[in-house]
Amino acid sequence: MGVKNGGKLVESIEHRSPIGVLHLFATDCGICGLTFQESAEKNTLAFQMASKDQLDPKRTELLDEAILQLDEYFAGMRTVFDVPLDIITGTPYQQKVWKALRKIPYGKTWSYKQLASKTGNPQAARAVGGANNKNPIAVIVPCHRVIGSSGNLVGFAGGLDVKQQLLDLEAATA
Repeated sequence: MGVKNGGKLVESIEHRSPIGVLHLFATDCGICGLTFQESAEKNTLAFQMASKDQLDPKRTELLDEAILQLDEYFAGMRTVFDVPLDIITGTPYQQKVWKALRKIPYGKTWSYKQLASKTGNPQAARAVGGANNKNPIAVIVPCHRVIGSSGNLVGFAGGLDVKQQLLDLEAATA
């Protein structure tokens, strides 16, 4: 999965999935956002995108590929996403966390503390939680695979019920 920074021409599309309506955003370099229908992040991301470029709601080959890969994931036929990404938001530390998220194996979970260790700062579990909360590309960058140290589900933009659905899907097909 390639990751670039700073493509142009932000485009968007809605996609109905088993976990609800998803909003996908793409530049000419890759997917730059995937948010949930009810997420406040959707509106924030759309505003950021529109202020950078003209937000253009239309289908593109890249968005079609992302939708295909998401549909395969939800059908239990895909464990790794390889659609190109274009991370255009976030601090350097947030981007480091998002890169580490992509290393969590399908069907597995890590705690915030484990993820903090993977970023080189085992004491930064709270900072990791903050970065995880700002993940602009949900599902594809699997923030749903991060749980509390106690094993409990905590925080997820799509809601804890959706987080559980995603973890159950992965557990059943891992």
